[in-house]
Amino acid sequence: MNLDGLDASILAPAFVAGLVVLLTHIPLGREVIKRGIIFIDLAIAQIAGLGVIIAYTLGWDQHGIEAQIAAVTSALIGAWVLSRLDAKYGHHQESLIGVSFILAATAGILLLANNPHAGEHLSELLVGQILWVEWSQLVYAAIVSATVLLVWIVYHDRIGSTGFYILFAFAVTVSVQLVGVYLVFASLIIPALATASMATPRAMVVAAIIGVLGYASGLVVSALIDLPSGAVIVWCIAISAIVVTIVLRQTSSQAA
Repeated sequence: MNLDGLDASILAPAFVAGLVVLLTHIPLGREVIKRGIIFIDLAIAQIAGLGVIIAYTLGWDQHGIEAQIAAVTSALIGAWVLSRLDAKYGHHQESLIGVSFILAATAGILLLANNPHAGEHLSELLVGQILWVEWSQLVYAAIVSATVLLVWIVYHDRIGSTGFYILFAFAVTVSVQLVGVYLVFASLIIPALATASMATPRAMVVAAIIGVLGYASGLVVSALIDLPSGAVIVWCIAISAIVVTIVLRQTSSQAA
C-alpha cells in the first residue's frame, strides 16, 4: 500500500474533473436510457477521439487548441450524421451507433498504425489520464459543461433530437479529453441505469451520490495500490451503484 500516492495536489484536480464530467453526464445519461441509445456516448467519444488522433497525425499539439477544435468538429459532425440517421432509420439507430463506433475506433488504429507510440495514445484515449489533469484544463471544461447543463435545463423539452445530439457532442468532447472513453461511458450509463426506476428529482440526487462516491473511492484506491485510476474508478462507480441501491432498498423496507 502506497500512502505517498495520496497527494492532494494530484488527486484534487482529478476529483474535480470527475465532478465536471458528472455535471452533464447525470442528466444526459438519464435521457440516453430513456431514448434507448446506450452506446451513443461510446460512439461520440470515439469520434471526438478520432479528431484528436487526426490532429496528432498532422503534427498539432495533442492537448492544444487545434486538437480541441478537431475534437469538437469531429464530434459535431458525428452527432449531426447520427441525428440524420435517427430521423430516417430510427428503428436501426442502436445498430448504426455501434457501426459508427467501430468505424471511428478502427480509423484511429489505422492512422496510428506506423506510430511507435500508438499503444500509448490509444490507451490514453480509452482509459484516460485523469491524474494528469491540470486546473487550467478544468476552467475551460467547467465553462462548457455548465453551459451545456444550463441549455439542457432550460430547453430540453424543445431542442428535439438534433439539439440533443449537438449538446451531447459538446459534453462528451470535453469529458473524453479529461477522463477517457471508458470513464465517459461509466459516468453516463451506470448512475442513470441504477436510478432508472426512480422519479427524476430523486434519481438526480442518487445518481450524483453514486458518481461522487465512485470517483472519490476510485481515486483513493488507485493511489493506494498503484493501479490505473481510470479503470479503478469505473469499477468503483459500478460498486457504488450496487451498494447505494442495496442501502436504499433496505431503508425503504425498514420504513415500510
